[in-house]
Amino acid sequence: MTDSRSIARIVLRTVVAITLWTGIQGCTRPDPTLVQGYVEGEFVYVASPYAGALESLAVQRGQQVKEGDGLFRLNGEPEQAAREEAERRLSQAKATLEDAKKGKRPSEIDVIKAQLKQARIAVRLSEREFTRQEALSRVPGATSELELDRTRATRDQDRHRVSELQAELDTAQAGSRSDQIAAAEAEVRAREAALAKAAWELSQKQQQAPKAGLVFETLYREGEWVAAGRPVVVLLPPQNIKVRAFVSQEMVGTLQPGQSVRVSVDGVAEPFVGTVNYISPKAEFTPPVIYSRESRSKLVFMIEARFNPSVAAKLHPGQPVDVRIGGDR
Repeated sequence: MTDSRSIARIVLRTVVAITLWTGIQGCTRPDPTLVQGYVEGEFVYVASPYAGALESLAVQRGQQVKEGDGLFRLNGEPEQAAREEAERRLSQAKATLEDAKKGKRPSEIDVIKAQLKQARIAVRLSEREFTRQEALSRVPGATSELELDRTRATRDQDRHRVSELQAELDTAQAGSRSDQIAAAEAEVRAREAALAKAAWELSQKQQQAPKAGLVFETLYREGEWVAAGRPVVVLLPPQNIKVRAFVSQEMVGTLQPGQSVRVSVDGVAEPFVGTVNYISPKAEFTPPVIYSRESRSKLVFMIEARFNPSVAAKLHPGQPVDVRIGGDR
């Protein structure tokens, strides 16, 4: 009998305690300026647009890198060969252009000059012979009409030969025609562009850090084959770290970009101060990562807050946080 009364008293005390605790909890109102959220990072995936074996990996996970620091290098033998070929083709095109501008070789020009000299001598001789025959034609029976015509034709032929050789000499000294030179110049420009492209392709086998930040992950090991466009290193710049939180539809009307927020993290005494930079224009249901019972069945709006890079570097993606709207509280 005594045991039954003791058990009854214990049960009664437990019921009273639960009732009082429930009453106290029911009287406690949640802070309307405090919402839950989490840290998210926008990663930078560094890749090469060309495939190749990973020759060297200059960083490791968890390392801090500066902008421009080398990250990795792929085998670039095919691109190196293509660049050397482009250099040789450019040299060939430049030589062709210079040859077109110079005209014929000096020895060829000397030959034309010698032929022109002989033609001029022949003209003088043929002109003398024609003059002599013309004078004889005035003396009856001294010469024939046929001989006069022959010497006239020889003189005219020698004159045409001189004109022909003079024009050939002028052309040889002037070089190729303007359209041929223009074509050679265009070929040089095309070869220069091909060399620039080959040099760029070779440079893409070595990748540098586009921004300073944390090496969040390395996805390949040295010696492995990397397909074209597949990231090798994942970077997390501090300016790409943000906090996402979800506010009620009653609160979203009071928010505006640039408004300050204070983010509290477990284990850190002082909150991190940031600013709201994005407010979602559409409502959504509370995501599963938020465990607030008060807002579980309500529509919420996502907001994003960003921080000074020195502050953001202390936050970690996936970390749950409490966000207090308004930096003066």
